[in-house]
Amino acid sequence: MAKKVLFVNQEIVPYVPETEMSRMGKLLPEKTQTDGFEIRTFMPKWGNINERRGQLHEVIRLSGMNLIINDADHPLIIKVASIPTSRIQVYFIDNDDYFMKRAAMTTDDAGNEYADNGERAAFFAHGVIATIKKLRWTPDVIHCQGWMSALVPFYVKKAYNEELGLDGIKVVTSLFDQPQQEVMAENTKRCFAFNDTDAMAALEKYNDTMTSIEMAKIAIDYSDGVIMTSANVSNDITKYAEEAGVKILDCQDKNFAKAYVDFYETL
Repeated sequence: MAKKVLFVNQEIVPYVPETEMSRMGKLLPEKTQTDGFEIRTFMPKWGNINERRGQLHEVIRLSGMNLIINDADHPLIIKVASIPTSRIQVYFIDNDDYFMKRAAMTTDDAGNEYADNGERAAFFAHGVIATIKKLRWTPDVIHCQGWMSALVPFYVKKAYNEELGLDGIKVVTSLFDQPQQEVMAENTKRCFAFNDTDAMAALEKYNDTMTSIEMAKIAIDYSDGVIMTSANVSNDITKYAEEAGVKILDCQDKNFAKAYVDFYETL
């Protein structure tokens, strides 16, 4: 039976505004921990997060690594806080250029999507896995929520699959009814590459024009299971998941946490 679950979330309330995704980002780890599981929870340190109000502080022993994204070194900063109502500890992936200097999440003040959102997702995914390795904590299941976490399944299965027992980890992706990220920077897919692995060959099947739909397809292809959190998930993504032959759990209105844990066990 799975005992350790890593949650990789795009959003978690109360650190960002309340949405279906941010509520699930909080509730699912809470309920899973209450059921006796050992958990770790990660999210990006978005620019709109108030560090003083949220009582975030840097974890010096985990910070300081440099991650190579788009042929450049980017320092990884790890911060941590506890959700007051549940004592769930949340690790935040931060970086000056990708997160700290941005005033919002995935769009600028004018509502325009950041062209380098795909590059930011690559940094976030690498940062989560690098931190887990440094913690020497190997989960049984990794549960990804939101397209910002979409590269985690790909990296777990292709880049880190033989490190620290990561080859035995089962990966689950939750798909939401959320606004889709439009066309990203032209070099986005190249930014997904990683050292010593021919990542571009694995990525050839996806469009060079990268959007959140294409990123969802990557997540589906490298996940062991997919959860539909809404009946209104994009038809394109739903059809792709069905044709990929991946195990699918349909939308759960009640007692979703038990259904999710039972789904983990089927993998």
